[in-house]
Amino acid sequence: MRFDGAVLRRGFWLYVWRIVAKGRTVLYVGRTGDSSSPHAGSPFLRIGAHLDFRPKAKGNALAKRLRSAGFVAENCTFEMTAVGPLFKEQGTMARHRPVRDGVAALESRLADHLRSRGYDVLGNHGVRRECEPELWKRIMRAANAKFPRAT
Repeated sequence: MRFDGAVLRRGFWLYVWRIVAKGRTVLYVGRTGDSSSPHAGSPFLRIGAHLDFRPKAKGNALAKRLRSAGFVAENCTFEMTAVGPLFKEQGTMARHRPVRDGVAALESRLADHLRSRGYDVLGNHGVRRECEPELWKRIMRAANAKFPRAT
């Protein structure tokens, strides 16, 4: 395993997983920033939680989506691309919620953008609201560089 230490920084991040198995490639778009507390961990911390296959595991949306899509995690290769931190942790729920919701909107827009480029993106990303234009441009540039149009 090799990674850039920047992914250890806490805060609000967006990330995209590329998962490949048996010639099939899917993407999973996610974000950091808890819904139940004022915390926003690092993308590195999300890796273990996302791939926790224990029956009572929490925070393992990727594992559930993989299983539903017919993937066996042990037979996959994984690559995570993370952009951030977009914002620092906020400390209180009152300050945390608007930032979390803004990052959730970016997450949703990024998933839609990748789908429009021909990628199979796992999951639902239902948040539909406006994104901060300059921040969206930054996210889109990073995504387009890493994920050219699928063929």
